[in-house]
Amino acid sequence: MTAALATFIDSTLLRPNALDQDIVKHCEEAKKYGFYSVCIQPCWVSVATQLLHNSPVKITTVIGFPLGANKTAVKTLEAFEAIKDGADELDLVLPLWAISINRWEIIEKEVKAICEVANGKVLKAIIETGYFNPSEIEKATYAAIQGGAKFIKTSTGYGPRGVDIKDIYFLKSILPPGVGIKASGGIRSKQFALDLIEAGATRIGTSHALSILQ
Repeated sequence: MTAALATFIDSTLLRPNALDQDIVKHCEEAKKYGFYSVCIQPCWVSVATQLLHNSPVKITTVIGFPLGANKTAVKTLEAFEAIKDGADELDLVLPLWAISINRWEIIEKEVKAICEVANGKVLKAIIETGYFNPSEIEKATYAAIQGGAKFIKTSTGYGPRGVDIKDIYFLKSILPPGVGIKASGGIRSKQFALDLIEAGATRIGTSHALSILQ
């Protein structure tokens, strides 16, 4: 069960004060325990690419993190550089302000622009579910999928709350087949991770990956 759980996990290290030695340790742990990916800041992608060469562990990085307030042109350049450095997956913080004012076309346009430079790599759209009601979440989800997102991710870990299992049940009920759900934010126990997977999460993002397995 522990080994199987590891394959669901994006082991996350997004602390602003993380150093190169922390990234080295993080990547070594990911290889040892068989996590699906490491999720790191864009500045460390090239380092992780070298460390994980010939490893099945993927490299996930964040775009527009953590507020989603950068201009689309800035996010697009950030995504381009991340892919060039070796990123396998992009976790994009959507323009949260656009959700607040029901500007769904802005979300779709931004996701589409970043998918165009992502060279076929998986893009996960972060909605930050703690800020929004079900109707807003649903409409933002559809806009992101129309733009090309392959996953909907619940939160950054820097919003008003982490993932609630109700978020996963709701997303599962509205998402079309083939679109994944990444649960993230406040996942600190093995049981909670398993409950989220049972509810419909297909990926778990957590900075407590090692303690969850142990």
